[in-house]
Amino acid sequence: MKAIVWTKYGPPDVLQLKEVEKPTPKDNEVLIRIYATTVSAGDCEMRSMKTAILYRLFMRLYIGLRKPKRITILGMELAGEIEAVGKDVKLFKKGDQVFAATGITGTGTYAEYICLPEEPEGGVLAIKPTNITYEEATAIPVGGLEALHFIRQGNIHSGQKVLINGAGGTIGTFAVQLAKYFGADVTGVDSTEKLDMLRSIGADHVIDYTQEDFTKSGETYDYILDVISKSSFSGSIRSLKKNGRYRITNPGLSQMVRGRLTSMTSSKKVIFGAVYLKIEDLLFLKELIEAGKIKSVIDRRYRLEQIAEAHSYVETGHKKGHVVITV
Repeated sequence: MKAIVWTKYGPPDVLQLKEVEKPTPKDNEVLIRIYATTVSAGDCEMRSMKTAILYRLFMRLYIGLRKPKRITILGMELAGEIEAVGKDVKLFKKGDQVFAATGITGTGTYAEYICLPEEPEGGVLAIKPTNITYEEATAIPVGGLEALHFIRQGNIHSGQKVLINGAGGTIGTFAVQLAKYFGADVTGVDSTEKLDMLRSIGADHVIDYTQEDFTKSGETYDYILDVISKSSFSGSIRSLKKNGRYRITNPGLSQMVRGRLTSMTSSKKVIFGAVYLKIEDLLFLKELIEAGKIKSVIDRRYRLEQIAEAHSYVETGHKKGHVVITV
């Protein structure tokens, strides 16, 4: 089968299209013919190892100190069709159209086929929504599930004001729609070229961060979700209402220390921590998709052999929603 093989850390051109052995499912696994996958900022960070020092150290210890060893094919979400099932599989059958997130320790979707347990450890696998394409479905599991987790942490009630910093990306586009679904008045913050898209998916207000700092506007919010973790900590706290919540998705050590102190000494709460993917949440998103309540936002589509070009584009920071790879 064709796959994008990753043999060293570095720029996008370290990803090479090669022929590798097609996997065979174990007794508890399904063999999936992948029709679509995605390129996320997380994929690019893993490939290049240009990320926070502690995270970089953890990933190198797991994957390989000098070069990738444990993981040699990147990609963490997919949509496709089950081609074969192991003898112990009960939840799926040959021909099922599925979508999945492999989990960070189980990458491998930059390929024509993958084997996954019917209940992946750290990941999720389910029948895809009936009313969308494979390309639209593959964009849901990672960004959608993380956005749902973050929005639920806001304890949002109808009429509350929510601000999402980094609203135009993989997580942010779902977070905007989910916050609207739960009844919030939503402000989306991102770059100039993404503002029209944010309005189109339901943002009530938009802020161009290249022109305005939301922490200096005087507006206050019940919940601030900082997807990119780059807003001013003190400014964000000032921008919270009494009993407001501030969620930092990827906090640094200083933010974590200041967040703990803020939560202990005021009515305002700072939230951080890991996200765990749950199958019941993926099924909830599936229901919303099938009911037309939320949708995937796809910026560009690339072929598998164009993976390096796709990674280069994602690294510009200009993508609107998702970049999809058609396998």
